[in-house]
Amino acid sequence: MKYVALVYYQEQIINAMSEQAWHDLNQECIAGVERLSASGHYLGGQPLQPTETATTVRVRNGETLISDGPFAETKEQLAGFYLLEAHDLNEALQLASRIPPARMGSIEVRPVRELPPKAEPNKTTGEQP
Repeated sequence: MKYVALVYYQEQIINAMSEQAWHDLNQECIAGVERLSASGHYLGGQPLQPTETATTVRVRNGETLISDGPFAETKEQLAGFYLLEAHDLNEALQLASRIPPARMGSIEVRPVRELPPKAEPNKTTGEQP
């Protein structure tokens, strides 16, 4: 089963790190991805740029609304994600506990929801269901 592990931390803590500490944390993450890959648990993932680079899009009553930054003010910011393959939630939680930023933030683990297959058009009318 697929799980996404969303990495959250306080950007101010990261911004206060020395260059060496930031480098070391990134190297730990790279080594962690290598271990997850070697064991067949890593399906993908990416770190994200800071929230100051975010743009939020909403559509309300047919109008597109665009605003700078993330939608919600939170104590911790979404920093990246890992897409994991695990037998069950317990294994996914165990894998997530080894993600280095868990020491300074949190890792939210959620099962991936697969979309249903694309519906075929109605053969009589040609319309989508």
